[in-house]
Amino acid sequence: MWLRLLILLVSALLAGCSPQVETRADGGQPSEEAMQVGAERPQLYLSRLKDKRVGLVVNQTSRAGDQHLVDHLLAEGVEVRRIFAPEHGFRGDHDAGAKVASTVDEKTGLPLYSIYGKTRKPEPEALADLDLILFDIQDVGVRFYTYISSMHYMMEAAAENGLEFMVLDRPNPNGDYVDGPLLEPKFRSFVGMHPIPLVHGMTVGELAQMIVGEGWLETEQPLSLTVIPVANYNREMRYELPVRPSPNLPNYAAVRHYPSLGFFEPTPVSIGRGTDFPFQVIGHDSIYVTGVEPFHFTPRSIPGAATHPKFEGGQVTGLDLRHIEADGLNLAYLIAWHQQFASQQAAFFTSPDFMDKLAGTDKLRKAIEAGKTEREIRQGWQQDLDAFLQRRQPYLLYP
Repeated sequence: MWLRLLILLVSALLAGCSPQVETRADGGQPSEEAMQVGAERPQLYLSRLKDKRVGLVVNQTSRAGDQHLVDHLLAEGVEVRRIFAPEHGFRGDHDAGAKVASTVDEKTGLPLYSIYGKTRKPEPEALADLDLILFDIQDVGVRFYTYISSMHYMMEAAAENGLEFMVLDRPNPNGDYVDGPLLEPKFRSFVGMHPIPLVHGMTVGELAQMIVGEGWLETEQPLSLTVIPVANYNREMRYELPVRPSPNLPNYAAVRHYPSLGFFEPTPVSIGRGTDFPFQVIGHDSIYVTGVEPFHFTPRSIPGAATHPKFEGGQVTGLDLRHIEADGLNLAYLIAWHQQFASQQAAFFTSPDFMDKLAGTDKLRKAIEAGKTEREIRQGWQQDLDAFLQRRQPYLLYP
């Protein structure tokens, strides 16, 4: 059993209203010039904000060069009325799942309105003094990363209250591939709202266009949507984020492993929360699959990132993936650990409902429990992926 599991794992390691899109002035294709995110192209959006009362959906990733977008807009005389704070808060210092409180930003004095607490979609009173909502947050291209759910609710609220909606687009660091099961309607939740694959390969601007174009907003009201695209970008580019998008995605390796390791959250296995390398290791204190040299780590409580993580203060043994290049969704890790737990008659999917919400279906969990191979599992969703690739085509902005 151990040899077969090790071979499996090592092999895997080797192996409404029509949106408006601002384009380059010359109308041409991306050149060899430096890439510029939407926020770094003020010539395309500042004039649209003139004389508008603006609400911002932003966090620590919302930067234009070395300046935060809020500071940039205020310096340009934009009338920013309110900041809407998503999961992890405006400053990105809240743990995963921690509720965000409405308060006042100490630096600017602007009111912060939480959209990750008891309220996910703002009440009309919070929008009554606004003309436009501007969204500028770095996403990582995985369906269960909740920033896109917050964007959906803000788009819906904007439509219902007659506000314009603008997206300052950013690259997708997992934008070079599309993989995983499509969300089934009965598994819709805040960690999966749209019938898209787990890894959808789209930027937030492209996804916003698809949400509108496919009629996924639950409102009869049209939405005036503008997307300011990234200049000189294509989805095959390697993009390393200048600012961590959330407390437990500190670097490029974590972002790339995130789609695969996120499935360990509803299991007893640690993926490094409470260490300096979250989403880059896999381990357990007594049941584990190891490589040639087992890796040991000890999780600790880290305020704002991992409060009381799995195995806090205990030694964990498993795999170190920090130097493994993640080039796609890898199910071999999940399958190998499940098999090892099953061999010791130990429960692996300790929260099956949450697993199904993350996957957007119960088929993945049931296939793993039935002993299906990774190839067999992938065959089960390939037809849906092919259909999605055709469906998303009209909304793409980049080659």
